[in-house]
Amino acid sequence: MIPIGVFDSGVGGLTVVRQVFKKLPDQKIIYYGDTARVPYGGKPKEELIYLADIITNFLISKGAKVIVDACNSTSAVALEHLQNKYNIPVLGVIEPGVTSALEATKNGKIGLIATKATVQSGMHSRKIKELSPNVKIYAQSCPEFVPLIEEGKITGAEIKIAAQKYLLPLKKAGIDTLILGCTHYPFIAPLLAEILGDDVTLVDPAVETVNQLCAYMPQRSTQEVNNQYDFYVSGDAEQFGKIANELLAGYSVQNVEKLVVV
Repeated sequence: MIPIGVFDSGVGGLTVVRQVFKKLPDQKIIYYGDTARVPYGGKPKEELIYLADIITNFLISKGAKVIVDACNSTSAVALEHLQNKYNIPVLGVIEPGVTSALEATKNGKIGLIATKATVQSGMHSRKIKELSPNVKIYAQSCPEFVPLIEEGKITGAEIKIAAQKYLLPLKKAGIDTLILGCTHYPFIAPLLAEILGDDVTLVDPAVETVNQLCAYMPQRSTQEVNNQYDFYVSGDAEQFGKIANELLAGYSVQNVEKLVVV
């Protein structure tokens, strides 16, 4: 068993945890959600690097042997720093999403929805141009999404109106593939698919990220393993547990501990 550390600004990284549950059910997960400081999308680069650093250090202190930076905002600006500083594997979510999108697109027009920090970093655009220079990317920041999803509002008029507003320019551009450039967004994938229609493929970077994570894991054990999940948050632990159990339907999140990493 290799303990996996996963962190995010809040509940978004649970989309990565969900994939780990499916593909690596006998591995220990140590999760940190920085819910007291969410959202990360409007924070400056220097602060994002600092937060990613102290949280990574915390997860390693708890025994993590591989880290998944499940926040696109920190993956965009802090991943190289983390990989250079720590002597264990540190995976981000941007490159896996780009790889999957390039495999999916037919017309070479890829949309990206993400936080302001992720869009401004230009990391997705640079990765796409490196791998496939003729592909066009259309980026849209979606500042209303994360606060709504953190409150568990993944359906209803409020988030639907926001989604229609953000997706309209991408529909007009004729995209056939959309990168969900924030790990919060897969929780509203049904709504996004409804608005965009069947001709647009949604790319959840969490899926390919965990596929890559599997390369660092031993072969699955035949022995059943229980109680292998530790959850820490910097904000309201009870609220996180409630929202997490709603979002991770079919999986149980228990014993969430409040702990502020500084």
